[in-house]
Amino acid sequence: MSEYEAIIGLETHIQLNTHSKIFCACQADAREAAPNSHICPVCSGLPGVLPVLNKAVVEKAVLLAEAMHAEVQAVSHFDRKNYFYPDLPKGYQISQFDRPLAKGGWMDVPIPAGADTLGKGYVRRVNITKLHLEEDAGKTINHGHVRWVDFNRCGVPLVEMVTEPDLRTAEEAAQYLMRLRQLLRWLGISEADMERGNLRCDANVSIRLKGETTLNQKTEIKNVNSIEALREAITKEIERQIREVEDGQTIHSWSLEWDEDAGVLRKMRSKETEADYRYFREPDLLPLEVSTEWKKTILMELPELPLERRARFLQQYGLPEYDAELLTSERALSDYFEQTLSLYGGDAKKVSNWLMNDVLRMLNDLGLQANELKLTPPYLAELLKLL
Repeated sequence: MSEYEAIIGLETHIQLNTHSKIFCACQADAREAAPNSHICPVCSGLPGVLPVLNKAVVEKAVLLAEAMHAEVQAVSHFDRKNYFYPDLPKGYQISQFDRPLAKGGWMDVPIPAGADTLGKGYVRRVNITKLHLEEDAGKTINHGHVRWVDFNRCGVPLVEMVTEPDLRTAEEAAQYLMRLRQLLRWLGISEADMERGNLRCDANVSIRLKGETTLNQKTEIKNVNSIEALREAITKEIERQIREVEDGQTIHSWSLEWDEDAGVLRKMRSKETEADYRYFREPDLLPLEVSTEWKKTILMELPELPLERRARFLQQYGLPEYDAELLTSERALSDYFEQTLSLYGGDAKKVSNWLMNDVLRMLNDLGLQANELKLTPPYLAELLKLL
């Protein structure tokens, strides 16, 4: 394996936590509802209806684009992506193709020291190809030989974000997804729970000899429901491709399904290309215009980002890396720390120790966020002063 390197790109689908769907007024979060109870003529694809774009979807997507250093386009277009699945009632998905909401961008991902990094941590810059809006499809449920369809999820707003093939190991892919999940929760635009489908990820994987620059045939891994599953699936696919090449076989462009229970990859179908989807402009929606004034208004809600705050905690408060990493894992905990420290006015490390031990234990025991505690920062600061 030391003679080869993996080339990995990720496609993430991020469910935005708006109240209503992207093109209609139906409730977006219907996970606990009865099947087909949160649908209307628009999201169920009945003829003669017209979609209306949800403004909040655009605003949340612009926040994400800015946090990813992407360039928000002044004008973008919606397109019809044509394919025929049982859970796609219209026979097409409203998406964005060649004129997406945002282009470019990047995220610097700290890779911790570990077995695959020879004991040295480093930073991997992951570049973004594009970020676009689209609607979700429904879901199918297998009951023996019968396949049931639930349209509740049709029209739920998604951001699809596609990376360049910049990742080189399964661990790097896992770390990128962890940082993306942290960012989404930090911005408050998505629950980013993979097990509940708020964050979904497909991985494109190929291999080549080290030193080569050409991109070889790739496979696509689908149906991974956790970060650990992504790490394991990519690792196994890299190993499989190396075995195939070493045996003189050809890598075919397949879509592969990850079987969580068996821990194996199975062939689903040959991988679709863009031509298969026959994209064309969505005739029922006007171009999306994001004016300079609207963008400025949206970005007033952009907070200090987690990696930036982590670096500031290290420099401003002299905290150890472990403390800074833990205290910036969630925005509510990070805010709680700074509010307490400001009111206490004493040693930052002392406040950090209390949060990492007693406060975090309380949060875990009670299943709460830091901003939900009755022990508020003023109370904790007063307690520290008494001690």
